[in-house]
Amino acid sequence: MQATTGASIDQAAMAAWQSFLRAHAVLIRTLERELQAARGLPLAEYDVLVQLDGVPEGRLRMAQLADQVLLSRSGLTRLVERMEASGLVRREVCPSDARGAFAAITEEGRRQLLSSAEIHMRSLRDHFVGPLDSSQIGQLQEACDRLLEGSPEEPVRCPSTDQPGAEEV
Repeated sequence: MQATTGASIDQAAMAAWQSFLRAHAVLIRTLERELQAARGLPLAEYDVLVQLDGVPEGRLRMAQLADQVLLSRSGLTRLVERMEASGLVRREVCPSDARGAFAAITEEGRRQLLSSAEIHMRSLRDHFVGPLDSSQIGQLQEACDRLLEGSPEEPVRCPSTDQPGAEEV
């Protein structure tokens, strides 16, 4: 049974939405599986390392980092605890606000990021860039940018060419 309301959308729009969701889910699972198999690094940890490596001091407030990696604050806290135990990041107390904390990338975190970037970039080339031609890539970016323009949410900053290995894409 299909639910309908006065706010329904047409079949083409619904099909596009469902394709978008499926493509996102499949791509994320594929990127996760390949990175995990090659380096034992979950995609969420890779994302945290990219975000921290992409800022001048190599550290961000936990709240900022949570927003950038699209996790809840409690989810990020648990992730950072695991990464801290692995030596990839360290937590630092904020000198101006004792209640605040920073997550900072360690040298081991930078080594792991550099060794994982090639795998991640290869996966992006194979599964995201490869199936599309340059015109489709441009159209996809335009469509996503348009979606973000209409969003009440503040767009999340995503590193581009400042990411290790990004120039290889």
